[in-house]
Amino acid sequence: MKAILSAWLVLVIVSPLSVLAQNDTHTEGHFGVLVMAHGGSDEWNQGVLDTVAPLSEDYDIELAFGMADAVSIQEAVARLEQRGVKRIGVVRLFISGESWYERTAQILGLEEGAPERVIEHAHTDAGHGDHGAPGMGHSMAFWRIDSVSEFALSKDGLAQAPQMAHVLLSRALGLSVDPSHEDVLILAHGPETDAEDQRWIAQIEARTAALREQHPFRSVKVATLREDWEEKRVGAEESVREFVSNASASGGTALVIPYRVHGFGPYANVLEGLEYRADEQGLIPHPSVTAWIEAQVVLLENQLNTGS
Repeated sequence: MKAILSAWLVLVIVSPLSVLAQNDTHTEGHFGVLVMAHGGSDEWNQGVLDTVAPLSEDYDIELAFGMADAVSIQEAVARLEQRGVKRIGVVRLFISGESWYERTAQILGLEEGAPERVIEHAHTDAGHGDHGAPGMGHSMAFWRIDSVSEFALSKDGLAQAPQMAHVLLSRALGLSVDPSHEDVLILAHGPETDAEDQRWIAQIEARTAALREQHPFRSVKVATLREDWEEKRVGAEESVREFVSNASASGGTALVIPYRVHGFGPYANVLEGLEYRADEQGLIPHPSVTAWIEAQVVLLENQLNTGS
């Protein structure tokens, strides 16, 4: 296999997929991949590892958990460069392509705005100090990393990924008993501003075409919870609960599908006391997410090869 997944992940995730054998045929200046993901519990992180692992047969891959944290990005880039990588495609495994894009571009030096790294405040003891392990809080450090590599940065998120239509369809069909009496609720985290929230909803709506056109579900609704903004969240929760309640009141059932990278988030608490059906899986695990990551990698490698 060609890659070594982040060595420091072994500290918190015990899995045969956590470390992949390094191929001795690597040459100076070859292409590598950095996958960025939010990070969470051991289960959350393992889901990302399992999703990325199939690509390690063909690509040298590292992971950086955290929401555009300069520490984890620096460490992942350094590991790639130690193996001779000089061209790196950075895939951001986030729902929205807008999430942390500018900040990441600044950290990588693709755009101006990130300050120089202050060495005395940095550390290399990954998994310890104020950086912490995945799921244990991130430093959210912001500085331009030290690197000799050339970068290409993905622009799209999973909300814009056509492959997610397959995930939604498989989740819905896995829950369905009688689609003519079922209302499908696709529920996402959501951003702060109303304009960006409408873009989230429109992008996810585009992934529901197969559900709407090929299967006789009674209705399909995309909603966001606006989870981190209390003044937005109150109304969002009311709307979501009303949809689920109306499904039951009209003799049907709500099928709740989270449009999250992994897991069900706070939705069980939000829907407490209501009748609905859910498997509580996010977009991963599903091979279509792996396929999307690979498509991004191919695009980024082509950009680096052609200088476009």
